[in-house]
Amino acid sequence: MGAVTLQRPWIEFDLGAEMQVLSWAVNRPGFVTARRILWREVRNSDLPRDLDVTEWFADELAQRGGSDAVAFLTSRDVRHYCEALATVEGISAHAVATVGLSNGERIGSRVDYSRRDWGTINVALRLSEGLTQAGLIEALSIVVQARTAAVMDAGFDLPGGGGTATGTGTDCVAVAAPSGANPYAGLHTATGEAIGRAVYTAVHSGALEWKVSNARRAVDA
Repeated sequence: MGAVTLQRPWIEFDLGAEMQVLSWAVNRPGFVTARRILWREVRNSDLPRDLDVTEWFADELAQRGGSDAVAFLTSRDVRHYCEALATVEGISAHAVATVGLSNGERIGSRVDYSRRDWGTINVALRLSEGLTQAGLIEALSIVVQARTAAVMDAGFDLPGGGGTATGTGTDCVAVAAPSGANPYAGLHTATGEAIGRAVYTAVHSGALEWKVSNARRAVDA
């Protein structure tokens, strides 16, 4: 499976080979071919209001030699990334996630975070099973479902009695898989089971860790 390298403020997830990747990442979104997925940690001071974030990020990636990568931005301390592996009937899934919930949201509503710091959830998944583009789209839906279930099970309550968070306002997902003939990756398949287990485990662990660390900060304050 892939290898994860931490070099703060960066994480690099080496996929081990060129693969098709589907995402809505800041850098190289949509259907692309890539060998790696990157995270760049940022603070509020890195992104002033008048900054062209896309141009700034492109420059940061170029300086690192990472313009070819699918790449996320995160305010989560990248040292707290979580990863999980799952294998079902010979199909392996490797999930890597950074999880921050400071701008948690519940589906169908919005919270005013204009005067607060923003977190985010970024999830990258590497799958061993070859998929068609249709299969990759279905795999992306399973990643999002697993993310949502993990956040809800972690039990983060929104401010003002807004209910339990289902994600954040700035989540992003990338799914990588070899090109193949399999058009299916649903919950009834071994592929879907492996995806769901790996992503759920990584995101749930990250959400619980974030809750604990933020509870400590609140006590210390």
